[in-house]
Amino acid sequence: MLLQRIQQHFIDSADLKYQCAQTVAPSVEAAVAAVLASLTSGGRILACGNGASAGLVQSFAASFVGRFERDRPELAAFALGTNAAVLTGLYNHFEARAVFARQVRALGLPGDVLLVVTTQAQSPEILGAVEAAHEREMTVIALTGTRPGELGQMLKDTDVLVSVASERQPRVQEIHQMVLHCICDGVDAQLLGDPPEPEKEP
Repeated sequence: MLLQRIQQHFIDSADLKYQCAQTVAPSVEAAVAAVLASLTSGGRILACGNGASAGLVQSFAASFVGRFERDRPELAAFALGTNAAVLTGLYNHFEARAVFARQVRALGLPGDVLLVVTTQAQSPEILGAVEAAHEREMTVIALTGTRPGELGQMLKDTDVLVSVASERQPRVQEIHQMVLHCICDGVDAQLLGDPPEPEKEP
């Protein structure tokens, strides 16, 4: 019984990935274009997420500053919320909506990109970050679940929404990780070209 349950998780995840290959891929392509436009113009990527999504954006930023699969020059990306003193201080002195917003206002510049990753689209921290990004004339890329809600309504025509049609939080987070990997790979492919074919053994 437990084995079947485990197998079903793999099957459900694979099914959703297959669906998203058709429905989500165009938005991911637009996200890659937005990131590239910013980086090649001297901009940078500010990323934030809440809960488990915070871990996803930290990994994303690490892939940009370090490497994804290939060596290349550093790319400017910063995960908000990684400084415990800043984060707890903001929560101590301000309402939740200001926690990421103040960091975006402090660090963001016109032409930068704000990447938000969340399964809770109504999170005040995330909504505040998007408001602040628009004030700074930044482009917003939003990765959400099946109901973007107020977050989706806040986005402008120049922003990018990647909405995953699933009610299950773990499945949405799995797709979010795939999307972030696709952005990393897409940026590398545009900057470095396609990777060389591996040599075949004689």
